[in-house]
Formats: sequence, C-alpha cells, structure tokens
Amino acid sequence: MTVPVLTFFNNKGGVGKTSLVFHTAWMLSDLGKSVIAIDLDPQANLTSGFLSDEEVEILWDREPSDEDNSTVFQCLRPLTEVGDILAPRTKRINNNLHLIPGDLSLSNFEDFLSEEWPKALGSGSLHRPFRIATAFWQLAQMAAKTHGADIIVADVGPNLGAINRSALIASDYIVVPLAADLFSIQGLKNLGPTLRRWRLDWNKRRENWPDHKMPLPDGAITPLGYILMQHGERMNRPVKSYKKWADRIPEIYRTSVLGDKSHGVIENPDPACIAQVRHYRSLAPMAQEVRKPIFQLTSADGAIGSHAVAVRQVRASFESLTNEILRRIALKESLNA
Repeated sequence: MTVPVLTFFNNKGGVGKTSLVFHTAWMLSDLGKSVIAIDLDPQANLTSGFLSDEEVEILWDREPSDEDNSTVFQCLRPLTEVGDILAPRTKRINNNLHLIPGDLSLSNFEDFLSEEWPKALGSGSLHRPFRIATAFWQLAQMAAKTHGADIIVADVGPNLGAINRSALIASDYIVVPLAADLFSIQGLKNLGPTLRRWRLDWNKRRENWPDHKMPLPDGAITPLGYILMQHGERMNRPVKSYKKWADRIPEIYRTSVLGDKSHGVIENPDPACIAQVRHYRSLAPMAQEVRKPIFQLTSADGAIGSHAVAVRQVRASFESLTNEILRRIALKESLNA
C-alpha cells in the first residue's frame, strides 16, 4: 500500500505555489493528517519557509558523505555513482508534519534523469533507469512508511524539465495554482498537453518492463482542480483587468488540462476551481519571520487588531481549501477502488 502524492504545479512562477504548499501541509497536519512535505524545487524555497537560515546552513554547508541523508539530493547522490537511495532523515516540524528538505544541489540530478529516461525503453537491464526515474517517489514513500503518513505533499519548480517530469510521474494528484494574468493563461495552455505527454510516456515505460520487481508509481497525475490567487489587500491592478483574465481561466483549464473540447456551458462557480485565495501581503512577512503559517500567528507575533481578524480569515480559508482537496481525493480514490 503506497501513500498518495499531492503536487502543486504550474510552469509559470510567481503564483504563490510554495506558499500554498506550505500552508496546506500545515493545515493538513492541523486536521489530524500525518504529512510528509518534500521539496523538489532546486531553489528550495519550501525548505527556507519551514526552517531557519541557521538550520538550512547546517544542512547544506557540509562535505558530501556516503552516509549523508538530510536533504533530497544527499539521499539521491549515491545513485549518481554506484550506490542506491538513502532513507531520508526528515526534519520534524510538528507531531504530524515532517519535511524532506530541498537542496540547491538537486539541479545536478537533472542530467542523470535526462540520460536514464530514454533507457527505460531499452531492451537491456532496466532496474537502474527505472530506479533513477522514480527516485523522488521512492524517497517520499520511504519517509511516509517511517512516519505512518497519510499523504505526501510536494513542491516543485516552475518549469517543464526532467526534474519536474520525474516529480509529476510520482504524483497521484495535482493542484494548479493560478494568477489572473496573461502569463498564467499561457502557462496553462502549455501545462495540460505536457502532463498528458508525460503520463503517456510513463505508461509506455511501465509497459516496457512488465515483469518489474520493484514498486513503481502509477503516474496518474490526476488534476484535482485549480486555486486562483486573488489580488492583494492593496490592489495593484484595475479590477477590470483581473476579471478579464479570471473569466478566461475556466474554459482554458477545461480544454488544456482536462482535455475536454466539448465547449459546453461551464457552471458558475466553476467546479474545477478549488478555492480563491487572497495574498494577505502584510501578514506574509510576519509569518515568514517566525516560520509559521499565517493562520497560526498570534498577538505575540504582532498579529493584533485588523491583523488578528485577517489571521482568522486565513484559517477559515485554508481549512475550507484543504478539506475540499481531501474531499476530491477521497472521491477519486472511491472511483478507482
């Protein structure tokens, strides 16, 4: 029995993806779920959200060792030589939430993923190319087994490279964060066809190794829906401009991501929209300073007056958002049972 992997992904940056992963992982743990968060972005922004600069420096500022298993890349580095994946030593965030920290060195793994990907369609020994292609999934499942996790939540970078391909074939479910702007619209048009191609390519590789002896991810990459990031408390754009792009998202998501070309009438509100989330710009720096989600800020952190009201609003927003994600996962699981 493997643990489901939920990945937040958009090939367009600057849409609040990492913040959504951070807050959703925290909220899942608050709701009693045992969670593994894994940072698969070579920029490691999720890691710096969870850990202090001093903790991150200790993780990264050390000589490579065959026994080092404190970050994603450290666990995978033996694969680039003659070794195998090391079981990760996670960072405990709270009783229900553990992090597999990211690493700037993860970018060095991209070439190995690119080299081994075509070899998985070969006729020789396939263990190594499959072990490398599924390394992120194997690593996350190791941590999930150690901690009895209910769900794995992954953060990835905003690109369509080999690292993200391996991260996405490791994913059972995907949530797409979006901003209401031209760049998100264009990114969405690229995203859907890419996900379908990766799913198809992975299925071909699984079929090429029917007698595999190692567990492999299904590569379902099932879209759960999108989250629309609203304009902040202080509007930087005219409302008309925001609405112009927001109104185009439902149809483009349906055609590009879901592959539905029927052009039927979309319900209002769009059932594919999981939630709309405000940026709460004035609270974000406060939360980053104390390494907390916004909804856990207290008066001791400076959340007083109108800020305290906003904190309660954020909690309600993320509790609703996270419960909706869990509902959609449960629905998909029941359909696949």
